[in-house]
Amino acid sequence: MSTDAPTGPEQIRAAGPRLPALTLPRLLPQPHDPVPLSPQAHSARYGPLPVIRPGELIDLVEAAGLTGRGGAGFPTHRKLRAVAAGRSPVVVANGAEGEPASSKDLVLLATSPQLVLDGLQLAAAAVGARRGYLYVHADVRLEPIIRQALDERAAENGRSGRRAEVPITVVTAPARFLAGEESALAARISGGPALPRSVPPRVFQQGVDRRPTLVQNVETLAHLALVARFGPAWFRALGTPAEPGSALFTVSGGVARPGVIEAGLGTTIRDLLSTAGWTPAPVQALLIGGYHGAWLPATEVDAGVLSNDYLRPRGATLGAGIVLALPADACGVIETARAVRYLAGESAGQCGPCRNGLPAIAGALLELAGPGRTAVQQGQVRRWADMIEHRGACHHPDGSVRFIRSALRVFAAEYDLHAHGRCSATSRGAVLPVLPGPVSAQDWS
Repeated sequence: MSTDAPTGPEQIRAAGPRLPALTLPRLLPQPHDPVPLSPQAHSARYGPLPVIRPGELIDLVEAAGLTGRGGAGFPTHRKLRAVAAGRSPVVVANGAEGEPASSKDLVLLATSPQLVLDGLQLAAAAVGARRGYLYVHADVRLEPIIRQALDERAAENGRSGRRAEVPITVVTAPARFLAGEESALAARISGGPALPRSVPPRVFQQGVDRRPTLVQNVETLAHLALVARFGPAWFRALGTPAEPGSALFTVSGGVARPGVIEAGLGTTIRDLLSTAGWTPAPVQALLIGGYHGAWLPATEVDAGVLSNDYLRPRGATLGAGIVLALPADACGVIETARAVRYLAGESAGQCGPCRNGLPAIAGALLELAGPGRTAVQQGQVRRWADMIEHRGACHHPDGSVRFIRSALRVFAAEYDLHAHGRCSATSRGAVLPVLPGPVSAQDWS
């Protein structure tokens, strides 16, 4: 065992510099600082990487209440225990953001790569993995940073005499919305196309090369590295008792300073938007969680709280940490039609709901968003949505249906206007897209 790092809970809590529990950001070096931390600067900020017995680390994570920050919000300790029970497991840090409106993982990897690698190494030790992967979309800005971080880490370990770490392989994901889904990730790393599936076995049972595979979002791993250093009580000093800690949010739309902001779970939506430079200007609606998330009415700017306990009864979740304020002079009907057209184009085409259902709904929504009267009715779109839900080869139709239903609910009055050939936004000329919608790629390899 290494002698240059603490080995037990008391030593861990006392080791190195201690970040104030309530100070933000915890994960990022400084707000708006694009320079990645070197291993030396990283060590000065966070202290040495602790060496902890596998079961002890999992207990710390459970006590902290850490949940996944990639979208599902699954308890991290349960994933760790499930994979640790398997033979010859593999660990993957998932930094492939498919959501067009999200950039939190990109910012985290670009500024705090060593914290993500710390978490990846700790998770590998906790489950007994001898192989690790960092899975990211190809990005000319990010790839050199990651390669340099890995090289600097190896050199620093060599100088300090620290024991050898699990080798990390960087794998690039195709530029597809679904390529970051964990079953697609496992297929891609195994040498196949990054196609998602929803049938057993689950990835934690048989993932990369049919081995038990722990897939954790890069933000989750960064939090894990902090829990290991500073303990569960420190982690829980932010957030709520039911949803402890902080999270990274990508804030955009009608704000003066769009970007990535770290906030404690339970923070009000108004406070988050204000941090991003929002002045109390009219908002038509909020998109929470991304393109597989949901629209919420503008009243949630004042009433809403960034917590799944609050959002789930309202048909939404935090998802990938996306909060987009749709300006009052934009058109939610048009924005939704553009987004659903994108989602239909991002389908893997593995089943009828994706091959036929989503394109049909996308066409109907585009017709409803058009400038003239239309024979398409909202009820028709609802019926088609009911027909494809829970019938897909993966969860893409279900996530798309959730988004579509929320639009029909929140923008009901605007859909009625469009049915009579009118639009509250286009009458003032506000037709430029607010939601990002890149052209769909065709390559899944």
